[in-house]
Amino acid sequence: MSDTSIYEVHDPRFRYLTVGSAALDELHSGCRWAEGPVWFADLNCLIWSDIPNERMLRYSQDGDVSVFRSGSQFTNGNTRDRQGRLVSCQHGGRRVVRTEIDGTLTVLADSYQGKRLNSPNDVVVKSDDSIWFTDPTYGILSNYEGFKSVPEQATRNVYRLDARTGALSVVCDDFGQPNGLAFSPDESKLYIADSASSHDVDWPRHIRVFDVVGDRLANGRVFCSVDAGLPDGFRIDVDGNLWTSAADGVHCFAPDGTLLGKILVPQTVANLTFGGPRRNRLFITATKSLYAVYTATTGAQYC
Repeated sequence: MSDTSIYEVHDPRFRYLTVGSAALDELHSGCRWAEGPVWFADLNCLIWSDIPNERMLRYSQDGDVSVFRSGSQFTNGNTRDRQGRLVSCQHGGRRVVRTEIDGTLTVLADSYQGKRLNSPNDVVVKSDDSIWFTDPTYGILSNYEGFKSVPEQATRNVYRLDARTGALSVVCDDFGQPNGLAFSPDESKLYIADSASSHDVDWPRHIRVFDVVGDRLANGRVFCSVDAGLPDGFRIDVDGNLWTSAADGVHCFAPDGTLLGKILVPQTVANLTFGGPRRNRLFITATKSLYAVYTATTGAQYC
């Protein structure tokens, strides 16, 4: 690795996932905390959240950046459902919402057993249309990324929302602060980050993996730990490699949990997603900026 390389290779396999000559491009700056990137292939654009500024931004493939939504209720994580609609986690509203084709919002979940959710953080949609999301307390810890409030839920849960019945169930309740999540390409596993070390330095900085058994999770175990900062948002590529945010950039782990390498980024990374016409461009939200770099792999279709 040269002194100017953006790559830190820990395993030779990493060289086959990256493009050695590809540059890390800063596409936009001026955010306060950039998060929740989601690619819209049919519109050839990326949408992401700028949480403290309470807005969502849009980057088009021709390089233009515009405001997608202001007054966003401190939206954090975003994804798309199988019908192409935007699904978002709102810290301010303490809810998960869907943007319909006509632009109106439908509230999908805002309470569990009669008590308000904490502050939904990140979200994924499975092939059966079920919606899985994490619910830490970041949005109610202060007035910076939401509204300071006392939690009503006894635990910080991971939920599954049945798209057909609207039933909301807890699939995991033993996280310090559940954060990013993603399915393996075949949906047999669900990976979930725990970012509780943001406020408790003694908490493990790891991502756990679970077997998906119907509408439940089983056999939870530690998949990997990051050695710089903490894991937040992440995505999976078509071969099952996991690309996660960290303090010094993006860390890439093989399906067996081996650290393959890093893409070094000048700012602390919060989240990322694969996009572009061929899904081989990694878009990275990092503190104040949106970055992108081309890779030699592609993102799993619904990551």
